[in-house]
Amino acid sequence: MNIPNDVDQGIELAPKRLYKYRGFSARTIELLLSDAVFYADPTSFNDPLDTKPCVQSDSTIHELREILRRMVQQRVKEEMEGAARTIKYRGPKTLEHIEKHSVRRAQQLLDQAEYYASDPGYGAPADDAHREILTRHIRTELMGQYGSGVFSLARRFSCPLMWSHYGDEHRGLCVGYSIPERARSQLYRVDYGGSRLIATSRIAAMLDGDVAARSEINAAVFLRKAKDWKYEKEWRHLGPRGLAESPFELTDITFGIRCPDTVKHAVICSLAEREVKISFYEMHEVPNDFSLKRQSVNLEELAHTYPNRALSSWDTENAFDCIGGNPA
Repeated sequence: MNIPNDVDQGIELAPKRLYKYRGFSARTIELLLSDAVFYADPTSFNDPLDTKPCVQSDSTIHELREILRRMVQQRVKEEMEGAARTIKYRGPKTLEHIEKHSVRRAQQLLDQAEYYASDPGYGAPADDAHREILTRHIRTELMGQYGSGVFSLARRFSCPLMWSHYGDEHRGLCVGYSIPERARSQLYRVDYGGSRLIATSRIAAMLDGDVAARSEINAAVFLRKAKDWKYEKEWRHLGPRGLAESPFELTDITFGIRCPDTVKHAVICSLAEREVKISFYEMHEVPNDFSLKRQSVNLEELAHTYPNRALSSWDTENAFDCIGGNPA
């Protein structure tokens, strides 16, 4: 998928560093040690309105039928051509069969939509029902074009709300990444507010090759959220869904204000042999304020504290008992 990035749009340059808030878990350690990221399926997002645009018809029924016809034919052709490439079966007859099958599948869906619209039990005038059914099918076809996963990142490491919502209520950590130039082509800023509507006329323009229409629709699908989420200052990196090698460089880890020292020690030790040195920080409250600040972790003090042996204190007490004349 080709979404013009913010450099092209002249809005805001992609940051050189971004952050990922996480709770501490075995999965977190696994991702850090393997230098991996997870591109989530957008349907799993906690906001049910995120990546859920609405398609609104501003076209005639004839125009809607043509939009749907083109979308179905394109989808079926791509699916069948991909299957043909997989089995290395390609030739004039194969291409002709794919073309005929795509036309037939599109016509079947159009006939079906017209049939259901004529049903008196639908509860709406035939033309209104026909328009609604066609528009619903167009939305389904449109969303089917988007199979990318999303890796969400934040602009800041010190947002109290982000720590509460994504950093296990300040008990987790925040991973800092530098963004290499090669990773910026699939990095996009999220915009907050605006409309979730996509007009069918813009879908038609996109099918005709209108780059601006394609950009508008892509942004409506992936890069628009409600104003209430503005505090996140989110950037999204798109990639194939699932686990993948990180396209970023891990540079620092910041521990939440409630993060236990044992967790800090475990994370720091697990990354001690990493080829590129990592900086470690911990969050602190700001007196007389509701903001947070970070300071470097005192690695020497932490190393002296952990690991700890519970019986050491008993051995020490026992030694003093012996000095006092009491048998061990």
